[in-house]
Amino acid sequence: MRQKPETIANLSVREYSFSKKQIKGVVEASQFKWDFIWSFNKGSLLVYPPLGKALIEDALLRFLLKKDYKLEAGNEYKFTISSKF
Repeated sequence: MRQKPETIANLSVREYSFSKKQIKGVVEASQFKWDFIWSFNKGSLLVYPPLGKALIEDALLRFLLKKDYKLEAGNEYKFTISSKF
């Protein structure tokens, strides 16, 4: 049986501001690295730089929607993406 392709993403929460209703952080997967701002009251996710953004954006959004209230500034998290890059 073939294994499904997957990539492990590492997420670091740099800032969690409940007053601004934002989480800022960095996510790394394979050789890519992105900064992000998740405005959880608006459901808005900004990911930059745009290079490779399409690879991470959907998986990152799903992770944030599932875990946003459990995330803490200064902590690191991992999640799996169902593709290899």
